[in-house]
Amino acid sequence: MKLLQIFIMVLFITMNLNAEDFISSNTCKACHPTIYGEFYNSSHRKASIFEDPIHKAVWDLHPNKEKESYTCAKCHTPSDTKLIQKLKENKKAIPEKNSIQSHEAISCVYCHSIKSIEEHEKVNTNVLTSEKKVFYSANEDNRIVKDKKYKDEVSLFGMMKKKSGSPYHTIDYSNEDFYTGKMCMGCHQKLQNDNKFDLCRVDMKGAQDEEKNCITCHMPKVKGTATSIKITDKHRFHGFASASNNQDLLAKYIKINFEQKNDSFEISIKNESSHNLFLQPLRLAQLKVNVLKGNERIELPTKSFMRIIGKDKKPTMPWLANSVVKNNMIKANENRVIKYDYILKADDSIEVVFGYYKVNPKMWKKLKLENDETSTKFNVLKSEFYKGE
Repeated sequence: MKLLQIFIMVLFITMNLNAEDFISSNTCKACHPTIYGEFYNSSHRKASIFEDPIHKAVWDLHPNKEKESYTCAKCHTPSDTKLIQKLKENKKAIPEKNSIQSHEAISCVYCHSIKSIEEHEKVNTNVLTSEKKVFYSANEDNRIVKDKKYKDEVSLFGMMKKKSGSPYHTIDYSNEDFYTGKMCMGCHQKLQNDNKFDLCRVDMKGAQDEEKNCITCHMPKVKGTATSIKITDKHRFHGFASASNNQDLLAKYIKINFEQKNDSFEISIKNESSHNLFLQPLRLAQLKVNVLKGNERIELPTKSFMRIIGKDKKPTMPWLANSVVKNNMIKANENRVIKYDYILKADDSIEVVFGYYKVNPKMWKKLKLENDETSTKFNVLKSEFYKGE
């Protein structure tokens, strides 16, 4: 029965491969159903203007739209190779709604083909392998293996047999970038506009430590097998925890504490991540604190945290910005303490809510997102209750 299942899988994969030159992520689903399901709900799958309303709103105002040059494709839709080729040839390149744009803007094959990262001033470049059907992955037990192929592994004097590798592709476990998280830095490390101003930047040091990096935080190990061929207890989460998806997996890196004083109290927010709490300049983080006195609810002033970019001390769209207008975002490993001049009584309770908007409310109208649920929703990261003493 097992051999029949494997034969059917290989037949399905071969049919899909012969049907089109582009290797669809749907092909990967045959052997990696759990991972594919996570990927399909991820921001990687939804990175195009057809799936991400915020990205589309920014693109609709971008001057490159009039020039018909979708330069965002390098990171937002790299799987659309026809569009990428048009950009390379300086031809008109506007995204067209197709299966790639809708279902795998950043595909499984694309990420697992990243051989190395070229660092550049404005934005880095992913260097892809030229070897066909050789994909990079991480496995601590096989990290010196460069050409893992499908085979039966025999142990205990031939009594135990188990499948190893993939019947479809070779696996290279030796790429160090897949252990340190550097393979993410082609798109996520930095982006400069034409004014040579950093729209966002992450310290490359965050992709050097194997114990704590982009992958360990945003792709933590979760329960479930990585493949249907060889059953494993855990696998790397391919839903890519972020402000867009599965932010609960990142909430553990935020610690909230309460301390009562004689004439006041303090709320501290500790950011235990290796980068500033939010990197995208559209984000707005907020701390909301309420005092509960029996049936009475007293709302204390909301504290906001943001990084606003602009020009001439005024907020602007990213392509016009040349400076930081305001930045009080909680930094990497910072413990931010906020004092409230409020005297608490023994029966008082404190409700502390920390969360964020994906789009700063002041930008909703400009981007025509005032009716978009994902933009206008306040996302709760942490909620705590404390008692007065």
